[in-house]
This record gives sequence, structure tokens and C-alpha cells, in this order.
Amino acid sequence: MSFSFTDPKPNNEPSFSFTAPEDVEEQLQAITDMAHEILRLVADVRRHINN
Repeated sequence: MSFSFTDPKPNNEPSFSFTAPEDVEEQLQAITDMAHEILRLVADVRRHINN
């Protein structure tokens, strides 16, 4: 099983990829951190739209 995530707009953010099962906890934490960042960005966009 493998999974990869890359931002479609190139910037300074790192791309993310891994192959299971090694370091699964670390990979899940990386996904969790990304999810939190995505939610933060969504909230920020919503604030801009509502203002």
C-alpha cells in the first residue's frame, strides 16, 4: 500500500509520501498535521468570504 500527497501549486511546502507499514505512527501524525492545516486554511478562507 502506498499513499502520496503533493500540492498542485509548487511552493515551499514539502510533498508527502510513504509506503506502509513502516513508521505508520509517524505517517499518521503527518496526515493529522496536514488535516489540521487544511482546516485552518479553510477557516481562514471562510473568514475572508464572510467579511
